[in-house]
Amino acid sequence: MNEKNRQIHAFAARAVFVILLLLIWEYVAKSGMMGEKSELIFPSLEAIGDAFIRNFVQGYAGISLWIYIGNSMKLLLEGLLIGVVLAFLLSGLSMVSKTFYEICNLVISVFDLLPGVALLPVVIIIFGVKPGVIVFLVVHAVLWPMSRNVLDGFLAVPRIYVEAGMNMGLKGISLLWGVYFPAATSYIVSGLKVGWARAWRGLLSAEMIFGVASCPGIGLFINQMRTNMNNAEMYATLVVIIIIGLVVQYGVLSPIEKCTVKKWGMSR
Repeated sequence: MNEKNRQIHAFAARAVFVILLLLIWEYVAKSGMMGEKSELIFPSLEAIGDAFIRNFVQGYAGISLWIYIGNSMKLLLEGLLIGVVLAFLLSGLSMVSKTFYEICNLVISVFDLLPGVALLPVVIIIFGVKPGVIVFLVVHAVLWPMSRNVLDGFLAVPRIYVEAGMNMGLKGISLLWGVYFPAATSYIVSGLKVGWARAWRGLLSAEMIFGVASCPGIGLFINQMRTNMNNAEMYATLVVIIIIGLVVQYGVLSPIEKCTVKKWGMSR
Protein backbone atom coordinates (compact mmCIF):
# COMPACT_ATOMS: atom_id res chain seq x y z
CA MET A 1 0.00 0.00 0.00
CA ASN A 2 1.54 3.30 -1.10
CA GLU A 3 1.52 6.46 1.01
CA LYS A 4 -1.49 8.04 -0.73
CA ASN A 5 -3.66 4.94 -0.38
CA ARG A 6 -2.59 4.59 3.24
CA GLN A 7 -3.70 8.15 3.99
CA ILE A 8 -7.05 7.60 2.24
CA HIS A 9 -7.58 4.39 4.19
CA ALA A 10 -6.73 6.10 7.48
CA PHE A 11 -9.08 9.01 6.76
CA ALA A 12 -11.93 6.67 5.77
CA ALA A 13 -11.50 4.53 8.89
CA ARG A 14 -11.54 7.58 11.15
CA ALA A 15 -14.55 9.09 9.38
CA VAL A 16 -16.56 5.87 9.67
CA PHE A 17 -15.67 5.58 13.35
CA VAL A 18 -16.73 9.17 14.12
CA ILE A 19 -19.99 8.81 12.16
CA LEU A 20 -20.78 5.58 13.99
CA LEU A 21 -20.25 7.26 17.35
CA LEU A 22 -22.51 10.16 16.39
CA LEU A 23 -25.24 7.77 15.24
CA ILE A 24 -25.05 5.86 18.52
CA TRP A 25 -25.23 9.13 20.49
CA GLU A 26 -28.25 10.33 18.51
CA TYR A 27 -30.00 7.00 18.98
CA VAL A 28 -29.48 7.10 22.74
CA ALA A 29 -30.64 10.75 22.84
CA LYS A 30 -33.81 10.08 20.85
CA SER A 31 -34.74 6.72 22.40
CA GLY A 32 -35.05 8.07 25.94
CA MET A 33 -33.46 4.94 27.36
CA MET A 34 -32.08 6.94 30.28
CA GLY A 35 -35.57 7.83 31.48
CA GLU A 36 -36.67 11.32 32.48
CA LYS A 37 -33.08 12.56 32.56
CA SER A 38 -32.33 11.27 29.07
CA GLU A 39 -32.50 14.68 27.35
CA LEU A 40 -30.41 16.21 30.12
CA ILE A 41 -27.68 13.55 30.06
CA PHE A 42 -27.69 12.97 26.30
CA PRO A 43 -28.82 16.13 24.44
CA SER A 44 -29.50 15.57 20.76
CA LEU A 45 -26.85 16.48 18.19
CA GLU A 46 -29.13 19.29 17.01
CA ALA A 47 -29.31 20.72 20.54
CA ILE A 48 -25.53 20.51 20.91
CA GLY A 49 -25.06 22.17 17.51
CA ASP A 50 -27.36 25.04 18.49
CA ALA A 51 -25.54 25.37 21.81
CA PHE A 52 -22.21 25.41 19.96
CA ILE A 53 -23.27 28.49 18.02
CA ARG A 54 -24.94 30.06 21.05
CA ASN A 55 -21.72 29.76 23.09
CA PHE A 56 -19.87 31.97 20.63
CA VAL A 57 -22.73 34.40 19.97
CA GLN A 58 -24.16 34.82 23.47
CA GLY A 59 -21.68 33.11 25.76
CA TYR A 60 -22.31 33.37 29.49
CA ALA A 61 -23.27 36.57 31.30
CA GLY A 62 -22.66 38.53 28.12
CA ILE A 63 -19.12 37.15 27.66
CA SER A 64 -18.58 35.19 24.44
CA LEU A 65 -16.76 31.86 24.48
CA TRP A 66 -14.16 33.55 22.28
CA ILE A 67 -13.05 35.59 25.30
CA TYR A 68 -12.72 32.46 27.43
CA ILE A 69 -10.70 30.72 24.70
CA GLY A 70 -8.44 33.73 24.24
CA ASN A 71 -7.70 33.95 27.98
CA SER A 72 -6.94 30.22 28.21
CA MET A 73 -4.66 30.22 25.17
CA LYS A 74 -2.79 33.28 26.46
CA LEU A 75 -2.02 31.60 29.79
CA LEU A 76 -1.21 28.32 28.04
CA LEU A 77 1.25 29.88 25.61
CA GLU A 78 2.99 31.78 28.42
CA GLY A 79 3.39 28.62 30.47
CA LEU A 80 4.48 26.54 27.46
CA LEU A 81 7.13 29.05 26.43
CA ILE A 82 8.57 29.31 29.93
CA GLY A 83 8.44 25.54 30.44
CA VAL A 84 10.15 24.70 27.14
CA VAL A 85 12.92 27.28 27.66
CA LEU A 86 13.57 26.01 31.21
CA ALA A 87 13.55 22.39 29.97
CA PHE A 88 16.24 23.16 27.39
CA LEU A 89 18.23 25.12 29.95
CA LEU A 90 18.15 22.36 32.59
CA SER A 91 18.92 19.62 30.06
CA GLY A 92 21.77 21.60 28.52
CA LEU A 93 23.37 22.37 31.88
CA SER A 94 23.00 18.69 32.82
CA MET A 95 25.18 17.72 29.88
CA VAL A 96 27.80 20.34 30.75
CA SER A 97 28.09 19.51 34.46
CA LYS A 98 27.99 15.98 35.90
CA THR A 99 27.11 17.36 39.35
CA PHE A 100 24.23 19.39 37.94
CA TYR A 101 23.04 16.30 36.04
CA GLU A 102 22.77 14.25 39.24
CA ILE A 103 20.83 17.01 41.01
CA CYS A 104 18.60 17.75 38.00
CA ASN A 105 17.83 14.07 37.48
CA LEU A 106 16.68 13.79 41.09
CA VAL A 107 14.54 16.95 40.85
CA ILE A 108 12.90 15.74 37.62
CA SER A 109 12.16 12.32 39.12
CA VAL A 110 10.54 13.89 42.18
CA PHE A 111 8.48 16.67 40.63
CA ASP A 112 7.38 14.69 37.57
CA LEU A 113 5.42 12.45 39.94
CA LEU A 114 3.55 15.40 41.50
CA PRO A 115 0.29 16.27 39.69
CA GLY A 116 -0.21 19.99 39.26
CA VAL A 117 -3.63 19.76 40.90
CA ALA A 118 -1.98 18.39 44.06
CA LEU A 119 0.24 21.49 44.21
CA LEU A 120 -2.69 23.83 43.65
CA PRO A 121 -3.60 24.42 47.33
CA VAL A 122 0.03 25.20 48.21
CA VAL A 123 0.44 27.57 45.27
CA ILE A 124 -2.81 29.39 46.10
CA ILE A 125 -1.74 29.81 49.73
CA ILE A 126 1.60 31.32 48.64
CA PHE A 127 0.55 33.44 45.65
CA GLY A 128 -3.23 33.80 46.04
CA VAL A 129 -5.86 33.33 43.34
CA LYS A 130 -4.51 35.01 40.22
CA PRO A 131 -3.77 34.11 36.57
CA GLY A 132 -0.09 33.63 37.42
CA VAL A 133 -1.03 30.53 39.42
CA ILE A 134 -2.40 28.87 36.28
CA VAL A 135 0.75 29.82 34.35
CA PHE A 136 2.82 28.23 37.14
CA LEU A 137 0.83 24.99 36.90
CA VAL A 138 1.25 24.93 33.11
CA VAL A 139 5.01 25.38 33.54
CA HIS A 140 5.01 22.54 36.07
CA ALA A 141 3.08 20.31 33.66
CA VAL A 142 5.49 21.00 30.77
CA LEU A 143 8.88 21.34 32.43
CA TRP A 144 9.48 17.88 33.91
CA PRO A 145 8.34 15.56 31.08
CA MET A 146 9.95 17.87 28.52
CA SER A 147 13.22 17.90 30.48
CA ARG A 148 13.13 14.12 30.79
CA ASN A 149 12.63 13.65 27.05
CA VAL A 150 15.32 16.15 26.06
CA LEU A 151 17.78 14.70 28.56
CA ASP A 152 17.10 11.15 27.36
CA GLY A 153 17.65 12.38 23.81
CA PHE A 154 21.01 13.90 24.73
CA LEU A 155 22.10 10.71 26.47
CA ALA A 156 21.08 8.65 23.43
CA VAL A 157 23.35 10.60 21.07
CA PRO A 158 26.02 8.19 19.76
CA ARG A 159 29.42 8.84 21.25
CA ILE A 160 30.99 8.99 17.80
CA TYR A 161 28.86 12.08 16.98
CA VAL A 162 30.10 13.83 20.10
CA GLU A 163 33.72 12.93 19.40
CA ALA A 164 33.36 14.14 15.80
CA GLY A 165 32.01 17.46 17.04
CA MET A 166 34.85 17.80 19.56
CA ASN A 167 37.40 17.07 16.84
CA MET A 168 35.88 19.95 14.86
CA GLY A 169 36.57 22.25 17.80
CA LEU A 170 33.07 22.27 19.31
CA LYS A 171 32.72 22.37 23.08
CA GLY A 172 30.28 23.57 25.70
CA ILE A 173 27.33 25.48 24.23
CA SER A 174 28.57 25.05 20.65
CA LEU A 175 28.72 21.27 21.13
CA LEU A 176 25.19 21.24 22.52
CA TRP A 177 23.88 23.36 19.65
CA GLY A 178 25.86 21.67 16.89
CA VAL A 179 25.62 18.01 17.92
CA TYR A 180 23.28 17.22 20.80
CA PHE A 181 20.24 19.23 19.71
CA PRO A 182 20.12 18.01 16.06
CA ALA A 183 20.77 14.39 17.06
CA ALA A 184 18.06 14.47 19.77
CA THR A 185 15.38 16.12 17.61
CA SER A 186 13.04 13.11 17.71
CA TYR A 187 13.14 13.12 21.52
CA ILE A 188 12.58 16.87 21.60
CA VAL A 189 9.51 16.66 19.35
CA SER A 190 8.18 13.78 21.45
CA GLY A 191 8.71 15.91 24.55
CA LEU A 192 6.78 18.77 22.96
CA LYS A 193 3.83 16.43 22.32
CA VAL A 194 3.81 15.13 25.88
CA GLY A 195 4.35 18.60 27.33
CA TRP A 196 1.53 20.12 25.28
CA ALA A 197 -0.92 17.39 26.26
CA ARG A 198 -0.12 17.67 29.96
CA ALA A 199 -0.17 21.46 29.86
CA TRP A 200 -3.59 21.51 28.15
CA ARG A 201 -5.07 19.12 30.69
CA GLY A 202 -3.45 20.95 33.60
CA LEU A 203 -4.75 24.31 32.40
CA LEU A 204 -8.34 23.09 32.10
CA SER A 205 -8.20 21.28 35.44
CA ALA A 206 -6.95 24.38 37.23
CA GLU A 207 -9.57 26.60 35.59
CA MET A 208 -12.35 24.19 36.54
CA ILE A 209 -11.20 23.92 40.17
CA PHE A 210 -10.78 27.66 40.69
CA GLY A 211 -11.86 30.13 38.05
CA VAL A 212 -10.05 33.45 37.97
CA ALA A 213 -12.73 36.10 37.53
CA SER A 214 -10.27 38.60 36.06
CA CYS A 215 -9.16 36.08 33.43
CA PRO A 216 -11.99 33.55 32.84
CA GLY A 217 -10.96 30.53 30.76
CA ILE A 218 -12.54 27.53 29.06
CA GLY A 219 -12.43 25.41 32.21
CA LEU A 220 -14.41 28.05 34.11
CA PHE A 221 -16.93 28.22 31.26
CA ILE A 222 -17.53 24.45 31.45
CA ASN A 223 -18.01 24.69 35.20
CA GLN A 224 -20.50 27.52 34.78
CA MET A 225 -22.49 25.48 32.28
CA ARG A 226 -22.52 22.50 34.66
CA THR A 227 -23.64 24.65 37.58
CA ASN A 228 -26.53 26.05 35.53
CA MET A 229 -27.42 22.60 34.12
CA ASN A 230 -26.79 23.81 30.57
CA ASN A 231 -25.59 20.40 29.49
CA ALA A 232 -25.90 21.01 25.75
CA GLU A 233 -23.63 24.05 26.10
CA MET A 234 -21.27 21.99 28.25
CA TYR A 235 -20.99 19.24 25.63
CA ALA A 236 -20.54 21.85 22.92
CA THR A 237 -17.62 23.33 24.87
CA LEU A 238 -16.05 19.87 25.12
CA VAL A 239 -16.24 19.72 21.33
CA VAL A 240 -14.40 23.06 21.19
CA ILE A 241 -11.67 21.64 23.45
CA ILE A 242 -11.30 18.63 21.17
CA ILE A 243 -11.11 20.85 18.09
CA ILE A 244 -8.39 23.01 19.66
CA GLY A 245 -6.43 19.89 20.58
CA LEU A 246 -6.70 18.49 17.06
CA VAL A 247 -5.67 21.81 15.50
CA VAL A 248 -2.54 21.94 17.65
CA GLN A 249 -1.75 18.25 17.09
CA TYR A 250 -2.23 18.15 13.32
CA GLY A 251 -1.74 21.82 12.47
CA VAL A 252 1.35 22.57 14.56
CA LEU A 253 3.06 19.51 16.05
CA SER A 254 2.64 17.13 13.09
CA PRO A 255 4.10 19.63 10.55
CA ILE A 256 7.05 20.21 12.90
CA GLU A 257 7.60 16.46 13.07
CA LYS A 258 7.34 16.06 9.28
CA CYS A 259 9.78 18.90 8.64
CA THR A 260 12.34 17.52 11.08
CA VAL A 261 12.52 13.90 12.24
CA LYS A 262 10.54 12.39 9.36
CA LYS A 263 12.26 14.48 6.72
CA TRP A 264 15.65 13.52 8.11
CA GLY A 265 14.72 9.83 8.24
CA MET A 266 14.82 9.64 12.07
CA SER A 267 11.33 8.07 12.19
CA ARG A 268 8.71 6.68 9.84
